[in-house]
Amino acid sequence: MKEKLMHKYALSSQGAKDMIKAFISVTISDLILMIPVSLLYFLVKDYMEGNLAGRGGFYIAGVIITLVLIAVSTYIQYNATFLSTYVESGVRRITLAEKLRKIPLSFFGKKDLSDLTSTIMADCAQMETASSHFIPELVGACISTAFVAIGLFFFDWRMAIAALWVLPISFIIVSCSGKVQRKLNEKQVALKMTCADGIQECLESVRDIRAYNTQEEYMKGLDEKIKAVEKHAVSTELGTAVFVGSAQMILKLGIATVALVGGALLASGKLDVITFFMFLMVVSRIYDPMQVSLQNLAAIIASDVQSARLDEILSHDVQEGSEKLDNKGYDIEFSNVGFSYDTGDEVLKDVSFVAKQGEVTALIGPSGGGKTTISRLAARFWDADKGKITVGGMDISMIDPETLMSLYSIVFQDVTLFNNTVIENIRIGKMDATDEEVIAAAKLAHCDEFAEKLSDGWNTMIGENGCELSGGERQRISIARAFLKDAPVILLDEATASLDVDNETMIQESLSQLIKNKTVMIIAHRMRTVADADKIVVLKNGKVAESGKPSELMAKSGIYAGMVNTQLTAANWSL
Repeated sequence: MKEKLMHKYALSSQGAKDMIKAFISVTISDLILMIPVSLLYFLVKDYMEGNLAGRGGFYIAGVIITLVLIAVSTYIQYNATFLSTYVESGVRRITLAEKLRKIPLSFFGKKDLSDLTSTIMADCAQMETASSHFIPELVGACISTAFVAIGLFFFDWRMAIAALWVLPISFIIVSCSGKVQRKLNEKQVALKMTCADGIQECLESVRDIRAYNTQEEYMKGLDEKIKAVEKHAVSTELGTAVFVGSAQMILKLGIATVALVGGALLASGKLDVITFFMFLMVVSRIYDPMQVSLQNLAAIIASDVQSARLDEILSHDVQEGSEKLDNKGYDIEFSNVGFSYDTGDEVLKDVSFVAKQGEVTALIGPSGGGKTTISRLAARFWDADKGKITVGGMDISMIDPETLMSLYSIVFQDVTLFNNTVIENIRIGKMDATDEEVIAAAKLAHCDEFAEKLSDGWNTMIGENGCELSGGERQRISIARAFLKDAPVILLDEATASLDVDNETMIQESLSQLIKNKTVMIIAHRMRTVADADKIVVLKNGKVAESGKPSELMAKSGIYAGMVNTQLTAANWSL
């Protein structure tokens, strides 16, 4: 049962145990609430039979004990349902974050930012509400009603049937709405994601929207997305209401059948007044909670979509491996590597080459040839479909990704910065570095040229993703991180693409100090950037088209030579 709950409602092991405790506490609490009905039944019975004299103390004590039991059970129920759920909600979000750390980056290619944000925030909030309000109350009500139902059959089986026949029919009606509700909720989630994407896109591209004077047209499209969410929300509520409303109407018939059957049995002398009175009290007690339970059942069914979205992450395969490195040196070798993204088209086909320690290996070629994919595979952001990738003879697919990353310093073409100070953004490269070490690395990347001119110097906040800085300044911070980490393997993906010629020359001089005796793989489109590389690997259509020293490739007059000549021609072009 625990395993089913964990999978069904995206719970931790402790969360599943707490939910079972919540079921028990709600059941006990509901049964305790039936005690006043029992006391009233015996009080009326004693009164009608003339046995009330001298029993006042018993009923007063019964009322006091009942109040105490209700207070205690309510306190226990509150802790078991609400407080435990809030703790589990925090655990669920942390578990999701930890899971996302280990999931292959290929997963993120299928999801956009708003989708993942919605899963971690909105879907978790929905499951929190379901776990605290809907699920325990429904299960507790069903179990307690089952106990009461068994007891009713001991009093009179005919009246018990008259009172209970509506319950299974009502629940079947709501249960049959599952398929309809899931479809409606899936579409609602999709519309919300589309709307969220539109809002996020609008905020991120507001500069371009204004520059091309397309605000009115863009807002028109965004309004349509918002109205679509609103319209479908009404349809979703109506779809749920049709089933729940019908079931609740059926449930109300139970009171009528109890009155009719009880009246007929009473008139024929087959039922005494006290028993008839007791059944009327019981049905008035159990029908109201069961109406709420029908709503809870509908809400739980509707939550299946959110639960499935959470479980998709929590059940996803993760990249694992040994936390012990056993490499001999830092040569990176690709042996007959093949790889494809989710589209199924092969990005790399039988790629083989060696990037040796102490040398600079440059990856060049036409766009879409697989250069960036190779750098991602080398760092195990993805796992190759075929072949083998090793570092110092060590198969990287057998090494824990976070352990493997201790060997790498990476400078991406698209720099990611945080809304923090300049110095703290650089410290990402080595979190335990001193301020002196950070600034020394920053100066190697020539960050001091702009950082010391800022309002608060190195402690200046640079805004979300470094929005207060230029593209070149952001790139230099990224390069400073690599200097600070000082790892034995360096991957540079268009590291100097955002720099002007003067700054590129200075950074290249600094990089020449960083890469000594290290394994360096560099991706570049500017041929002058890789002119001094020890080895060039030319990629075209996912295959190694050429490989060798720059001078050797120039002599062959192949792809590399053609790219060099084309860029020389472009450099001499003028208006």
